Parts: sequence; structure tokens; C-alpha cells
Amino acid sequence: MAELSFSRSEYDAQLADKSRWLTETFNRFSPPTLELFASAPSHYRMRAEFRVWHDGDDLDYIMFDKGTRNHYKVTSFPQASQLINELMTALLNEIKGQPILRRKLFQVDFLSSQTGEATISLLYHRQLDTEWEAAATQLQQTLQHHGKVELIGRARKQKIVLARDYVMETLTVGDKPFHYQQIENSFTQPNAGVCEKMLNWAVDTTKEMSGDLLELYCGNGNFTLPLAQNFRKVLATEIAKPSVASAQLNMKLNQVDNVTVIRMSSEEFTEAMAGRKFNRLAGVDLSSYECNTIFVDPPRSGLDPETVNLVRGYDNILYISCNPETLAENLEQLIETHEISRFALFDQFPYTHHCEAGVLLTRRQ
Repeated sequence: MAELSFSRSEYDAQLADKSRWLTETFNRFSPPTLELFASAPSHYRMRAEFRVWHDGDDLDYIMFDKGTRNHYKVTSFPQASQLINELMTALLNEIKGQPILRRKLFQVDFLSSQTGEATISLLYHRQLDTEWEAAATQLQQTLQHHGKVELIGRARKQKIVLARDYVMETLTVGDKPFHYQQIENSFTQPNAGVCEKMLNWAVDTTKEMSGDLLELYCGNGNFTLPLAQNFRKVLATEIAKPSVASAQLNMKLNQVDNVTVIRMSSEEFTEAMAGRKFNRLAGVDLSSYECNTIFVDPPRSGLDPETVNLVRGYDNILYISCNPETLAENLEQLIETHEISRFALFDQFPYTHHCEAGVLLTRRQ
């Protein structure tokens, strides 16, 4: 097995290629000059997942090449945070000599934060029992000198949480810290440094706006909390129950009291705006909101046609996209009524072809 590696010296060239590609792809929409937000060249990922390779008494992390399906031994992972790299080694050293913890272990997932906290999820092809739980509890105590570390055991239809299944993250916007609960196995932005740049950019693009904000796909409130300071009220939607619960908790943690989060998909909210009744909207007076601005951060598939039609009804559209290709598809319709006034590239995923894009669209006069 070959050792996984990458060349940091290639980073600037790769980022220039992404910038060139994004500019050329969006030229037909006549955007302003691209704003470029680079990543740190190493230790930028707050999440990492590794398969586990058993070979006699040896135990190693491996990753697969998606093209060839060859697997690569991973002894360190410079893309991941310093804390994850420390825990990778410490965890394997402890587990190797403990049959209870290593038997049928097939994957390890790490989630870390800039605040020195981490969750480690151990995934098994067997059911876990009290003997496993006792051994895992001891292991969790052993790992505490690396930071606040939480262990979680997962098997088919089974999840054992020894203490808690989340980390607390702090992201700084302007000179203000925002605190977030980030739950294991739920979506969070992988690159915390670039996430902070995205949040600052979003707040800056909306600082002169007025009225209320509608946000679709709010997740755990990542953008919601800092954006709320620029608006009278915010109505935010999210379909995943754990994310809704985290968003509501994060509002309390940050003393943000002008946000209402409803558990709804974007498609359902579009139907609600068209007059369909939902029990989940009980107590929410949609007519009380004067939303001139809408913020969307959709999945890779982009906005569905009905949601595109909904979005076009707002004067200002702030759109963050993890897939510029579907963003471009949506812009084919949005550009008929709006023009791009801000345009940005956020390098969430160095050393890959992926990038995050942001546009602010304003209604044509």
C-alpha cells in the first residue's frame, strides 16, 4: 500500500485554475470581478473519515482512490486539523492491543473544532455490548489529554454515546464570536477557516439591506446567526430534525432573538407560500414578514424549478453554492430578472476540483 500524500507547492496553481474556470464559466452572466478567498494550505479540514485495514496484529487507516479503487495507507493526514492528526495516532495505538475495541471495526470518523474539541465515531460490523462500552469509556478518558474528546460507537441500528455526540465550535464574524453546536454525522462546513470568510462575506453583502430575511436550508444556523444582525426578523427553514434542534440551541447560545426556524423543505415552503396549510406553521404568521431578501445554500443539486420561481420574487438573492455547475443552471432563469452584483469563490476543498461559489443578485431596474 502506498502512503497518501500531496504537494502543498501546487496549491496556488490549483487555486488559480479554479479561479480561471469559475470566471470563464460565469462570463456569460456578466458578473463583477471575482472575489477570491483562499484556504490555509494545510490542517484546514475539521472532518475526516477513514476505513480501517486489519492485517494480523496490524491496524491501519486507509483511503480509496475513487478511480482505481486502490487503497492507500494513511499514517498522517495534513489536510485535517492538528487535533485530528494527533488523535489518529493516539487512537490506533490504544486500540491495537484491545480485541474488544478492534474486533470488526471497519471505519473511524473524526469531527473536530477550532476550540480543541473532537468526536470520534467508531463503526463496527457487529453489535456493541456493555463490555465494549466499558473499554470505550476507558479509552475516552485516556484521550482527554489531547483535548475534549467524545467517543461514539456505531453498528447496524445501534448508536452508543458515552457522554455527548457533538462539539462546540466558535466562528468569528467581524469582531464577534459565534458559538455553534455541531452534531456528529450531521452536515457542517468542513473548512472552518474558509467558513469564517464565507460568513464575513455574507454579512458584508447584506449590511445595507432592510426589512426581513427568508433563509432556505439553514442547517444548524451557520449563516443564520450572523446574518440576523442585518435584518429586522429572519424566517429560516430546515428539514433535518437534528439540525433544527441545533439551530434553536445555537440561537439561545448566541442570544439571537429575531429568528424563527421552521422544519420544512424548500419545496414544502414554496407550497405554503402558494396557500397550502401545514400544521408545522401553526403560530407562524407568514404575512407578518416583509422579506425583501432571500438567502439560499442548497445541496449539490441546486434549486428545483418551483423554488427558483419562488426565489425570483425577492429583490435581493444571496446564493451560496457547493456546486457552481448547478448554480450556473439556476442563473439561466434568475438572470432574466436579476443581475449579479457580487461574485466570490471560496476554496473550501483545496487539492480537489471542488469549490464553493457565492453570488449576490439584485433585481434589475
